[in-house]
Amino acid sequence: MTYLTDIEIAQQCNPEPIFKIAERAHVDEKYIEQYGKNKAKVDPMFLRETDRKDGKLILVTAITPTPAGEGKTTTTIGLADGLRRIGKDVTVALREPSLGPVFGVKGGAAGGGYAQVVPMEDINLHFTGDFHAIGAANNLLAAMLDNHIQQGNALGIDVKKITWRRCVDMNDRQLRNVIDGLGGKANGVPREDGFDITVASEIMAVFCLASSVSDLKARLAKIIVGYTYDDKPVTAGDLKAQGAMTALLKDALKPNLVQTLEGTPAFVHGGPFANIAHGCNSVMATRMALKTSDYTVTEAGFGADLGAEKFLDIKCRMAGLTPDAVVIVATVRALKMHGGLDKKSLALEDLAALEKGIPNLLRHVSNIKNVYKLPCVVAVNRFPTDTDSEIEFIISKCRELGVNTVLSTVWADGGKGGEELAKEVVRLCSAENGDFTFAYSDDMSLKEKINAVVTKIYGGAGAEYTAASSKQIAQLEKLGFGSFPVCIAKTQYSFSDDPSKLGAPENFTVTVRNVKVSAGAGFVVVLTGDIMTMPGLPKVPAAENIDVDENGKITGLF
Repeated sequence: MTYLTDIEIAQQCNPEPIFKIAERAHVDEKYIEQYGKNKAKVDPMFLRETDRKDGKLILVTAITPTPAGEGKTTTTIGLADGLRRIGKDVTVALREPSLGPVFGVKGGAAGGGYAQVVPMEDINLHFTGDFHAIGAANNLLAAMLDNHIQQGNALGIDVKKITWRRCVDMNDRQLRNVIDGLGGKANGVPREDGFDITVASEIMAVFCLASSVSDLKARLAKIIVGYTYDDKPVTAGDLKAQGAMTALLKDALKPNLVQTLEGTPAFVHGGPFANIAHGCNSVMATRMALKTSDYTVTEAGFGADLGAEKFLDIKCRMAGLTPDAVVIVATVRALKMHGGLDKKSLALEDLAALEKGIPNLLRHVSNIKNVYKLPCVVAVNRFPTDTDSEIEFIISKCRELGVNTVLSTVWADGGKGGEELAKEVVRLCSAENGDFTFAYSDDMSLKEKINAVVTKIYGGAGAEYTAASSKQIAQLEKLGFGSFPVCIAKTQYSFSDDPSKLGAPENFTVTVRNVKVSAGAGFVVVLTGDIMTMPGLPKVPAAENIDVDENGKITGLF
């Protein structure tokens, strides 16, 4: 049987005019700024002027990812379409894809199969230019910082203590560490520098957590770019950069409106990585989605230990959000990989491997239910090779934790394959929500917060600190940042900081090697293991298969 690729399915879609989608989302056309026929930005004035009440908020997360794939974004979109098919007023809120993974490891953030947002090619490429604006703002700040030093350094910035890096939205390992300012006095001060990928920039985090233009500008001013010779922080505000940076970002800050293949309104806005940032779409887009429907389906990046933890402990804490239900996505195939089964053998029934791997799912379920005290459902993306015995095994194990399991076929069937999941989500949203609780409190020390996440969410024994990271934590607490939440950067492939430890490892420690503050975003970044803020391209980049004909039709994009 021949299957269409994601891009072929998307290109067969005949999307509705964006004004029709805005009308479906209860947004008057006076707030709509068109980007062609099928894309638009929505003026934030809508949030200030609407009298609509917030709808229910549904978070979609997943087990620890594997090469077998889980389909979290696909499930998010299919669930939204499923809710609409059973008569609910619904929107979906997603992140924008980064060009790095699009041209590197095959995969975007627009869903797949018959559960996608469109126009798929635009969303996965330049879209409305938001990421370019974020990169420009980041690099403007870098340019103003180096120019200040070149022009006399009135603030007394120590070039060996500069923490601000440049960025580019592409996987480019060659730029991780560079020496710049070469070529003599007229060309700057020589120093060590480096690039992060745009989605790891603090500007991206600030952009996604800001609630308005004025809040954005205030957050940008707080960004720490380095330290003086006597260890005092230097901010973007000290460099008088926040106004110009905000000017670059003011249009990008407006949430983007598109649609699913089935015409469900979709807000796609912002895109911080979940393994090195907080991994959620923008607060403004989420709030706009909540105001435009009775149900909003959103997602958090990677597994629940990364994306959901940060969504709940950072985004919900800052924005005052409380999810009404959580969906945890899993596949039989991925769980068998967590049980040690080779990818080539996943089509064979193997209850022994499934039994070894299912603790990964159960730990994620327990965290949502018992740590955060939120109602949840497990959505199993069913593959043709999954057997009834394997499915029943998962259902019975989840039932022991008091959590239902629903089969999902949204990749193949679109919204129709998400109707049963939609009914269970509606049931959870109408039930008593429990008592939403964070994994740690604001008044804990930074080390206590890190330890809480490692022990309560990851299932580890605790954290170990290098001498440098302990010194950094002490300095940050002395500067008054101890009350900030922590944003832990670690591998997405394991509960631990070691990607080879699959399933649900125990008695491990997480090594904290570097700690820095994102003062504008309002959290402390904790770098663990070998995590990097600039990915590299694989041996065979996806870019090698992407092409365009003379009519402008793109091929090879998934």
